[in-house]
Formats: sequence, C-alpha cells, structure tokens
Amino acid sequence: MDGGTVIATPWDTPPPSGSATEVAPGVLWLRLPLPMVLDHVNIYALDEGDSWTIVDTGIHSKRSAALWEDMLAGPLQGRPVRRVILTHHHPDHIGMAGWLMERFGAELWASRTSWLMARMLILDVEDSPTPQALAFSRAGGMDPDVYEARKAERPYNFSDICAPIPVGYTRIQEGDVIRAGGYDWDVRMGGGHAPEHVTLWSRTGNLVLAGDQILPGISPNIGVYPTEPEADPLADWLAACDRLAAHAHDDHLVLPGHKLPFTGLPFRMRQLRDNHHGALDRLRDFLSTPHTAAECFPLLFKRQIDRGTYGLALVEAIAHLNHLLHAGEVTRWRRADEAWLWQIKDL
Repeated sequence: MDGGTVIATPWDTPPPSGSATEVAPGVLWLRLPLPMVLDHVNIYALDEGDSWTIVDTGIHSKRSAALWEDMLAGPLQGRPVRRVILTHHHPDHIGMAGWLMERFGAELWASRTSWLMARMLILDVEDSPTPQALAFSRAGGMDPDVYEARKAERPYNFSDICAPIPVGYTRIQEGDVIRAGGYDWDVRMGGGHAPEHVTLWSRTGNLVLAGDQILPGISPNIGVYPTEPEADPLADWLAACDRLAAHAHDDHLVLPGHKLPFTGLPFRMRQLRDNHHGALDRLRDFLSTPHTAAECFPLLFKRQIDRGTYGLALVEAIAHLNHLLHAGEVTRWRRADEAWLWQIKDL
C-alpha cells in the first residue's frame, strides 16, 4: 500500500443525463437519478465489442427506463447488454437488472448473498410494518412523532423500485478473475455496507470498480436492521477495509457507486477507517451516562437528521453501539418504553 495523502478527482462533473464519459479505454461512466437525498447512482458499461457488460443498474422506474433507452441508443451505440454484474443487493444497484435481463436475455452475475437477498426482498412485499420492525424502532428510541408516522405508513418495499429478477445467475466469489471490457478483473469481497459486496480490481489499467464499498466524500452507510438486530456489520466493514487496503495504490482510479471517480485510494481507505474509529471514541465519551441510539445522532453525524434521513441514521447508530456491545465495552438495559439505554462499562 502506498502512503499518499491526496485524493484527486480527474473529472469535475458527472456525465450529463443520457450520456457517458469514457474513464478508461473500453469503460464508460454513466449516471442515473435517485429520488432521495443521495440523488444519483453511477453505473459503468464495459465494451465487449459487439455488446456490453453493465456494472450496476439504477432503480426501476419509468424515468430510469426512459433514460436507459436514451443511453442504449446514444453512448451504448444500439448494441445489446449481454451481462449485468451486481456489486451488491441494494435497490439503486439492482433495480433495473431484471429489466435488462428481460429486454436482452442478459446474464446476471452476482455474489450468492447478493442474489439471494435481492430475490428475497423483491418478493417480500409488506403492506404494513411488521411487529419486529416496530419493536426495533422502539428499541432504538425513535422519536415518538416519527414512530407514529411510520407505524401508520406502508413500509418501503424493494418491489416498489426493483424489477423482478428471474431465477438463474452466475455466482461471483472471492478470488475469481472476470474478463470484461478487455480487462481481467480480480474479485475481492467487501462487507459491512452489504454482505458479500463485490469489488473488481483490474490487472492492467489500475481500475477499481468499488460499488458502495469505497466512496469519496461520504462514508458508506453501515446499518443494523430488524432482520438481524444483534448484528455487528461495523466489524465486517472494518475487516474489509483492512483486507482491501492491502491492495490499494495511489495510481488506482476508483470508480465508485456514488460521487466522482478518484485517485488516492490508500489515503481514502485510512480516512474511512479513521472516521468510524473516531465515531466510536466519541460514543465512548458520550456513554459515560446512559443514552438511547437516537440520542447518539449529534455525536455521529455532521448534519441535521430529518425524517428523510432518520431511518438510515438510526440503523447506523445501532451498528456502532452493537460494535461496542460485541467488544464488551458497553452494557444496555430496557427503559419503560422498550428503548435500550446504553452505557460504557466501568473499567
């Protein structure tokens, strides 16, 4: 690993809607909008000569489908998509995969966990919050007004913004080598943000297709959810940082799932790791007196948490608290309203 201290962005602006920027021979960078605070996702097209391999896809919506038609007719030159590679199972990355598979008969390549999670979550439609989800919100000390609103709302469902994914895929595993776009790519698995998160490292050209595992400017969300409330994804993410940092060089061009491509990967890996260690240190000080997860927001986040970001903030706060719990550094007990109170243990 190199010791550089500079993060550089070779491109100041993203490709305009419906167009593409060539970031390396045979590799196009495209961008699709998202209806959320993080208002875009990057996708990449790898030139196979008579067709394309697409890495990640955007959400499924009428707007996305129209933009895909523009991109297929424009920068993708009317050539078919023969393969879709998923970095991970989140909807802004998998949403249009099924649409591309149906349109072109494209193959789907993904880690086993990504494919299983995507299939399960797209098929699992909930019209009202489950008792487990409500109990999880109460345990986090969710603001009562936010809780009552969420209790009355239809939950977010993957099927709302993801096309169905048919049965059948090609499994990607740690240590695989994938030929795509004229490059051989080493598969290295991340974790924490999403299980079995695929990152691809070219053997020539110094390219890294990073998905959401490595982002510039923002940290990937590390969250605990009602499906596994005792999980410690932060341990998985920190371990993945250590594994991937061993391969990082200053001249790598990182192609992330959001924001701008960048160089200076070793420094960014240290920043990301130090950011979470700093958050843990602040929590250790704050928890000298007992607090709920929601009361930890000001210690963990540098921006105001509103209703639009409340859910992501809560799952990330719980992830950091769970990490301290699994390390044996904190204790917790139930308040009368079922919220966990967390406190640092006496040394």
